[in-house]
Amino acid sequence: MSPHQFDIQLVAIIVAASCSIPGAFLVLRRMSMMADAISHSILLGIILVFFLVRDLSSPLLIIGAAASGILAISLIEAVNRSRLVKKDASIGIVFPFLFSVAVILLSKYARNVHIDTHSVLLGELAFAPFNRFIISGTDIGPKSAYIMGSIFLLNLLFVSFFYKELKVSTFDESFASSIGFRPRLIHYLLMAVVSVTCVGAFDAVGSILVIALIVIPPCCAYLLTDSLSKMIFLSVVFGITAAVSGFWVANLIDVNIAGSMASLCGLFFLAVFLFAPKRGFLAIIREKRRQKMAFAEASLLVSLYNQEMGKTVKNHPDSREMFQSGDLISKVVGFLKRKGEIAVKGEKIFLTEKGREKARITMENQ
Repeated sequence: MSPHQFDIQLVAIIVAASCSIPGAFLVLRRMSMMADAISHSILLGIILVFFLVRDLSSPLLIIGAAASGILAISLIEAVNRSRLVKKDASIGIVFPFLFSVAVILLSKYARNVHIDTHSVLLGELAFAPFNRFIISGTDIGPKSAYIMGSIFLLNLLFVSFFYKELKVSTFDESFASSIGFRPRLIHYLLMAVVSVTCVGAFDAVGSILVIALIVIPPCCAYLLTDSLSKMIFLSVVFGITAAVSGFWVANLIDVNIAGSMASLCGLFFLAVFLFAPKRGFLAIIREKRRQKMAFAEASLLVSLYNQEMGKTVKNHPDSREMFQSGDLISKVVGFLKRKGEIAVKGEKIFLTEKGREKARITMENQ
């Protein structure tokens, strides 16, 4: 592995970890698209400040980007508080407007500047190692690694210090207010952290990868655990894994590195979406089939028990529809017979003592 490749992966790993931490709370708060809004809106701040200073290395660009992100958050909240449109609609109104204004300014007045639409959307991690951090003539590594490393520590400290407040206000904002927390302040602090993270990662990886790393790893973790702390940890693990594997896939097939990492994030989510043990698509199908079978078994046992007792009880409408399927009733009869809960003599079905007891318990629990 060359030093250049190592630097690219180092930057990608730090960006992935930095984005995944606040991303877990955005996913839980159903505000994932806020990352999209911020990551696109900050371009306007970058462009406006560049027109003033005419220096792409100026730290004022970061300040302008952060201010633009905060402006986007404030406008979204203002539109949402009007109650005239819902939050998702307010996000869809504000950020396309700010982003389109930035693109127009960029294409009109800054065509020869490297902040082009390709860099904005996809970024180019391959260039990150060339922007070095040099102190007293000593090269100590890529500047992006130090910027994102500082943001990672900021995110880690923020979540550690406000963990209780973030957890309570995320799941029950009213309860958080009643016990003295300030959920609105926590909300704006979280949005500020997301904005700073997007600004820091913007130049190195572009907005597409920022969105992917903020949203997709936490979504993968959400499908695998009910613990907030585990969700944050798994989010970071998924983000780092996608970053490293995405780099080597891009290196293998010679494609854009950021695009490859974002694609790997999507493939990881697809795998988790299908195969997660409790919330995965296949697990849900299996559980529905199990519930359907259990209901069919209980319905047949109760029906046979009522016949034995000489009761006339109408079948549940769901069970009538269910037993119209000959295949299903054959499976149910065969399964109950193997369990020793019914006996079959000729064309007649009888309850065993075990099945009779189960039918009684089922009726008592209804």
